[in-house]
Amino acid sequence: MGTRLKVNERDGCNTSIPAQIEFCKVTKRYGEVAAVKDLSLIVPRGEFLTILGPSGSGKTTALMLLAGFVAPSEGDIFIAGRSVVSVPSYRRDQGIVFQSYALFPHLTVRDNLQFPLEMRGMKAAERVKLVDRMLERVHLNDLGGRMPSQLSGGQQQRVALARALIANPPLLLLDEPLGALDRNLREQMQGELRALHREFGTTTICVTHDQEEALTLSDRIIVMRAGKIEQTDTPAGLYDRPQTRFVATFLGEANILENASFSLESEAPPLSGTVAMLRPERICVFDAADPDRAVDDQRQCVTGSVEDMVYAGPFRRYHVRVGNDLIVAREQAASGQQIFQAGDRVRLNWLRSDIRFVRM
Repeated sequence: MGTRLKVNERDGCNTSIPAQIEFCKVTKRYGEVAAVKDLSLIVPRGEFLTILGPSGSGKTTALMLLAGFVAPSEGDIFIAGRSVVSVPSYRRDQGIVFQSYALFPHLTVRDNLQFPLEMRGMKAAERVKLVDRMLERVHLNDLGGRMPSQLSGGQQQRVALARALIANPPLLLLDEPLGALDRNLREQMQGELRALHREFGTTTICVTHDQEEALTLSDRIIVMRAGKIEQTDTPAGLYDRPQTRFVATFLGEANILENASFSLESEAPPLSGTVAMLRPERICVFDAADPDRAVDDQRQCVTGSVEDMVYAGPFRRYHVRVGNDLIVAREQAASGQQIFQAGDRVRLNWLRSDIRFVRM
């Protein structure tokens, strides 16, 4: 059983859930502006949590509060049941990886990895063994003698992760860790991050604006907006069941069917103050004249005209005008598949159960 926080429930903190990290009604103001507002959050031990949001949402401020680089204006932060608001960053026993990597440019790879161990007073012989094991783990066995400037971006990223993890801290903080990498390297490092998290089991908090990265890496995602949590859920739950229009449109593409020019059918009735949402990949596209595409009673079908087709490698994106509505459908590209162009008449159909209603 993990540490149970001994915090007063009337202060808005949970006293019964085993937690590694807890924010209790935390606010951070810069003058009249509140970058984070009344943030309450529990992160269980060993979880990979991603804080996602646009610029100015408060996600980076939340991470800096946890890291100890800024102090809250109000509220408290607990790590393993102990308040840390008065504990300096260097005493919080955490590993940190920044977007810029922040490697020591005057030290070799090996010396960069030895530095946090030396600061902890580890003996030289033990440091050498641990650095050797970590270099092998991140596939940099032959590069220990190089300077950071002699490494590629992906190699520098591996060194930064290795340095953050080498002392086996209970907490790992990642600030846009893959933002400086190109797409292929970013995908490769996502796999490496997942593998390292499985191996070390370190409680990890990652801040990013990259939706795909958040969905790929996380056990749970927090979407922030204007300093507050908009929604928290697993990646699948957040994508498939967004609660608000903001989350639906920020996390992936979404057709917002507000005042639709056709009668919209769904399994569940809409609630007051909500609008219908449909993900583009849930929509099937057929030739309007195809007589063999019967629609069963679980699906809805509408007819429209293609305004644009965008080829994006693994999929095609169709922009289809249906009455006054412009609906986006995303279809996986496959050999032998019929391809529609601007002006073509098509039928769109989707499962009624794929319609979601989100708050405005």
